[in-house]
Amino acid sequence: GYSGTALYSRYSPLTITYGLGLPDFDTEGRTLIADYGTFVLYNIYFPNGTASSERLKYKLDFYEAFHQHVLKTREEGLPVVVCGDVNTAHLPVDLARPAENTNVSGFLPEERAFIDRFLASGFDDTFRLFNQEGSQYTWWDMKTRARDRNVGWRIDYFFTSQDLRPLVKNAWIESEKEGSDHCPVGLDLAIHPEEEQS
Repeated sequence: GYSGTALYSRYSPLTITYGLGLPDFDTEGRTLIADYGTFVLYNIYFPNGTASSERLKYKLDFYEAFHQHVLKTREEGLPVVVCGDVNTAHLPVDLARPAENTNVSGFLPEERAFIDRFLASGFDDTFRLFNQEGSQYTWWDMKTRARDRNVGWRIDYFFTSQDLRPLVKNAWIESEKEGSDHCPVGLDLAIHPEEEQS
């Protein structure tokens, strides 16, 4: 219950991999990698870095391990979709109070720089392909009832490798959906998984 991930799919992946293949990062159930043949889906709950400096280092090291893993998948010629709670707001437009949070994990320069590097290595933040507006958030602090005032952060993403850009038809945030301190995010991708041959 601490940090697990789950995948519900109408199509059976060709293979499912649990973790990045690195013991330091695979003990918390954070990573599911599903190979659908026509693309590889990374379903990841990235670490939070607010608890301590050690936990922040763990988060940054996890980012780098993930990046190397996904680049290797790209080198094999496979399109990639990444979804999950990245636990970092990328740009000032991605949180309600950027100035007040520049020294808070989740908006630190080194965390944001990782997203810069990741996108520069050949990926799109799909939501920003369709929407450049502010006040579009996916997480709100429950203790302060921040959702009532829309004082939030956009920390949940769908990223796609740029070879999939022509197939990305829409990406959105379902901020009206309640039941969690996060809300769902969606992606409409015009690619059909390869069904397992029997």
